[in-house]
Amino acid sequence: MHLSDAEWTVMDAVWDAARPVSARDVHGAVAARAGWAYTTVKTQLDRLARKGALQADRAARVTLYAAAVTRSAARRSALGSLLERAFDGAAAPLLRFVVRERSLTRKERAELVRLLRKEGR
Repeated sequence: MHLSDAEWTVMDAVWDAARPVSARDVHGAVAARAGWAYTTVKTQLDRLARKGALQADRAARVTLYAAAVTRSAARRSALGSLLERAFDGAAAPLLRFVVRERSLTRKERAELVRLLRKEGR
């Protein structure tokens, strides 16, 4: 499932809440940093529900939204898409790119080495 940058912003707010949320809840969580109007948030929520990323439950006069996909599943999908588009489906070139092009801290490099050793067993 492909998520746009705006959809990631909304999904992050829903995942962080860890409970069903209203459009007002999400608007309150993202408005300051995103600068979005309530209607923009509502549009994004409805779009995500149509995509199957959110479940929408209308209770009384309020629709409550809950994540239908986990953050981990969304990340896995995004990474798979990036690997296919930019690295011909191969993880090694991606890792090489990250190590060479990003300023990894000593701690991040050590963690990467530890993970590779652990998974290589």
